Amino acid sequence: MFGKTMNFDSKRVWDAFTYYIVQTVVLVGVATTLVYALGMFGVVEGGGSFFEGGETYTLIGSAFVLLLSSGLLFSKGLSNDLFAFAVTILAVYLAWEHSVMMGMIPVALLSTFDSRK
Repeated sequence: MFGKTMNFDSKRVWDAFTYYIVQTVVLVGVATTLVYALGMFGVVEGGGSFFEGGETYTLIGSAFVLLLSSGLLFSKGLSNDLFAFAVTILAVYLAWEHSVMMGMIPVALLSTFDSRK
């Protein structure tokens, strides 16, 4: 059952690692720009930096993790895979409760999944 999912050859680990790094850089850029723009319009105040983990950044980061993981689910044809949905729920939970950086780890793992058709 988990044979294809838990296959950790070097190419898959490298792909997951680069996916994590690239998407985290994109997330930091999007979140920082969005908080800056919302601050200019007076919607949010300050907010600190992304790595301090303010409320606004956690909200934006969790939404980003949800959009990214659901996009992976449907683009790879995993919309009928219960384990992939469980990984998505875990990613959003970790992003909301602990850290957005920790929530991106299951999303990177999800990027290595293949369609089981």
